[in-house]
Order: sequence, then C-alpha cells, then structure tokens
Amino acid sequence: MFKKVLIANRGEIAVRIIRACKEWGINTVAVHSNVDSDAMHVRLADESVCIGSHQPQNSYLNISSIMSAVDLTGAEAIHPGYGFLSENAKFSEIVNKHGIKFVGPRAEIISKMGDKIEAKKIAKKFGLPVIEGSEGAVKSFSEAKTVCKEIGYPILIKAAGGGGGKGMKIVEEENKLEELFLTAKTEAKKFFGNDDLYIEKYFKNPRHIEVQIMSGKNRTVHLGERDCSVQRRHQKLIEETPSPVISDEQRKSLLDKTVKMVEQINYEGAGTVEFIYESGKFYFLEMNTRVQVEHPVTEVQTGIDIVKEQLWIAYTGDTALKQSDINPRGHSIECRINAEDPALNFQPSPGTISVCHQPSGFRTRVDGSIFQGCKITPYYDSLIAKVICKGRNRKEAIQRTIRSLDEFVLEGITTTIDLHKKILNHKKFINSDFDTNWLGKEKFY
Repeated sequence: MFKKVLIANRGEIAVRIIRACKEWGINTVAVHSNVDSDAMHVRLADESVCIGSHQPQNSYLNISSIMSAVDLTGAEAIHPGYGFLSENAKFSEIVNKHGIKFVGPRAEIISKMGDKIEAKKIAKKFGLPVIEGSEGAVKSFSEAKTVCKEIGYPILIKAAGGGGGKGMKIVEEENKLEELFLTAKTEAKKFFGNDDLYIEKYFKNPRHIEVQIMSGKNRTVHLGERDCSVQRRHQKLIEETPSPVISDEQRKSLLDKTVKMVEQINYEGAGTVEFIYESGKFYFLEMNTRVQVEHPVTEVQTGIDIVKEQLWIAYTGDTALKQSDINPRGHSIECRINAEDPALNFQPSPGTISVCHQPSGFRTRVDGSIFQGCKITPYYDSLIAKVICKGRNRKEAIQRTIRSLDEFVLEGITTTIDLHKKILNHKKFINSDFDTNWLGKEKFY
C-alpha cells in the first residue's frame, strides 16, 4: 500500500480520507489555506502544508502549489475528495505525469464523462436510456429555438461543462427562451470557463436516483442505488437507500445496465451514475468520476468502506470486491448539515461554534470536521457535517434519524438541523410522495 498520501481538499471529506488512510497504515499530508490552519483535517494529518490564501484559486484550486506540497513531503499519491480539483482532467494528468498516483480514473475518462454531451453519447452507445434533447452543444439561439420546437416545452438548458445548478435554466414557453439561453451561456462561462450549452426535455415531477459503482481493470461491481430526490435548487439535502419508489425488477435492470456501461469504458475507481426517474422510466443524467458527498449512506447500508476501496484500486489497479460481497440490508438515510439559515433564504451562517454536541447511539454515524471552538468561514461550501442512520426498515431509519438530529446541538451558528427534522416529520416524506421540486413548493418557514 502507499506509504504517504496527500489529501487535496478540506473539511469533512478531508477528515474522512485521513481516517481511511490511517486504517491502511498510510501517513497523511493535509494541505490548507491560511484560514484553515487550525481546521480538523490539519490537526488529524501527520503533516500539513499551507498552500495559499483563503481564495480557492490561490489554494485548493492551485495546482502548482499542491504539486509543490507533494515534492516537499514526498507523497506517493493524491486523493482529491469531491469538489475543487476532483474532476479536473488536467490535474489528474499532471499528477500522473509527475509519477504520483491520482486516486481516481484516468484523465481521459474524467474529461469524457465530465462533458455532459459526450457522456450522454457514451451512455446511449452502451445501452443506457437517455433524455430526449440536443445531440451536442447548441451554439446559437436560432439552433436552440429549432431544438426546442422538436422536443416540445418545457425544456431545460444545461451547461455542458458544469453542475450544481449553475448555468441551468427551465424554459416553460418559447417567449422566455432567448433571455434564459443568454443568461445560461453567461453563467456557464463564468463558473466553468466553457459556455457550451445543451438542451433536454424537462421533467416536471422526477425522482433523482443514482448508482454507486466500484471498478478496476478486471471487475466492476455496484453497491446499490441511492434516492437523492430531496433537493433545493438542484442541491441534494437528504439521500436514502434503497429507493422506496422502484420495484426489485426495476432495480435489477438499472443496476445491471449501469455496471455493463461502466465496464465498457474501462473505468477505474469509485464512480456514480445518476438518473432521472419519472413515470416508471429511467433516463441517464450524468456520471460523477469521484467519491460523492453522500457515499456514507451506501457504506452504512452495505458495510463497504468506499474510500479505503478507492485507495486499494489506485494502488493495485483492481477492486477486491465481488458482487457477492455486497449484501445491503434494511434502510439508511443521510442528512447534510449546512451552516445556513433556511428562514433567511438559506443565507450562509459563518461564525465560531461555541457548543458542539454530536449525536451517537445504535446505527448512528456522523461525518464532519467540526468541534467546539472551530471557526466556520464564509469562503467555502457551507456543508459542515452529515448524519447517517440505519434502520431495519424505512420507518425505523426515519425515527432513528429524527432522534439523532434531536441530539445534535450546535451553538454560535445557524444550521439546517431543524429543517431536516421538519422534512423527516412531513407526511409527504414519510409516504415518499415527493419529487426533486418538492422543497421549492413547500413552506417550511
């Protein structure tokens, strides 16, 4: 196994990777910005290197600074986590050219699957159903107008090189198309450096379901699916597994087709293939070529350590898992805890945590990077912790999650803990009678 791994990230995912490395007996290097010098990932790592100022482009997105930290510490591999440089093909290529192992797929695969237009073509080629829409990038408004007439309104404009809701616009009717098309183009250029857009049929009441895969040179396995339909502005808040709305027959078909597609592209590492599900049918959405924020809910459900397995695949080139090793039981739920104020339109809530009491108990897990006295800065993503609970069935998983959230005490900042309790107690959630647009319609505050 590797002797030393550098974690090119921060926050809870950096802590998560450090823990996996320690269980492998791997020494760890934390990189950090000047405002993160006292962060938990820095405290837990064996070594740490300051790589720049609080602006991400000067630190966590600064490839030359990260590579300098590798040279300084003698790390053999880099784990990028999620976000920042995790799906940056150029970074992966530079890392590997320097003789350092990038914990993730090859740059070529990151590039192909990161381009949503190319990914859609690949998915279609290898048998996955795709959403009706433009065949490639739509270069002009007149071309967009023609495509929209062919597939019918409402439609969804999406940035080819991005995600997270940026450069994404819903167009209900033709007279709004030009304005929203130009706005999406501007946003795509600003956030991703690429103003290519494509157009898809818009689904009004979809579920968001994704498949976790682990793949090496000789074998690909799935770890089941996750239902990530509780979202706000395309950002996931709650994930659960298994999905409560699909049949065993639908599940088997989805999982088998996904594994077959991933095998065909010679993928290596952890990956997630995402789908829209509506009216009993699945449609390929995208593939994320990294560990997901919501990976712990699958770990709790299957008993498989995804991050340790990532490191094993990176070191050996193959997965140690067999499909027969994957035996999910019961039901698991994950809640993302953000430093935001839901009553003020989810305004970020930076500050110092004065009281921190995290939940525990039977089948309760907390992934986070917080502690009493730690500072939540306004410079990065607002995710501070995740609460993951497992039950014998969905009802028990909901009850256990609510009990755990009741125990979670954070003072000094405002968080989404109370919002999660309201969602979990809501009749629509209990009955699984919701879609990705539900939170936007419901008044919780």
